Amino acid sequence: MGKLSPEQRHKQMAAIRGKDTKPELLVRRGLWKRGFRYRLNHKRLPGHPDIVLRKYRTCIFVNGCFWHGHNVAVAQVNSTVLVGDSECCKMPKSNREFWVAKILRNKERDKAEQRKLAEMGWHCITVWECELKPAKREETLESIAFTLNHIWLQDHGVKVNYRTPPDEEDKQLPMAAEDNEIKR
Repeated sequence: MGKLSPEQRHKQMAAIRGKDTKPELLVRRGLWKRGFRYRLNHKRLPGHPDIVLRKYRTCIFVNGCFWHGHNVAVAQVNSTVLVGDSECCKMPKSNREFWVAKILRNKERDKAEQRKLAEMGWHCITVWECELKPAKREETLESIAFTLNHIWLQDHGVKVNYRTPPDEEDKQLPMAAEDNEIKR
């Protein structure tokens, strides 16, 4: 990768926006396709969540791995903060102190906002940019749908048992249409 001049780097970084990003659009399309309806960037909620599903009292934050420090290892030695790279988040080598401070502030702000939302009775889901790569996208979207349905059932007092009790494993459950019943 070639080096960019400070003006080129500034132009490149200034072009990055916080709303309607590609990962956010992928999540929105996936939710819409699965029948979930939502609002965008609710101004009255802390952190202005990317996606708000009022029926489920759930906020979804779609985070870029770099900007929010996904899986970044943070250690403090004496008065120095050490930050290690992760698989999907590489810290810049130039102006490192600035970027480390910025990403750590973002992480702290995210925690504080989600804590406030939880105190208000909202559920929070964080979707990371790396979870939306083509190989993992459908699994991630299905996981979000499963979580939303689970939240709705839980909030409406429906008890869900995801494991089959041991005594019912051996029973043959009735089928909706048995093969021998269908005659033409």
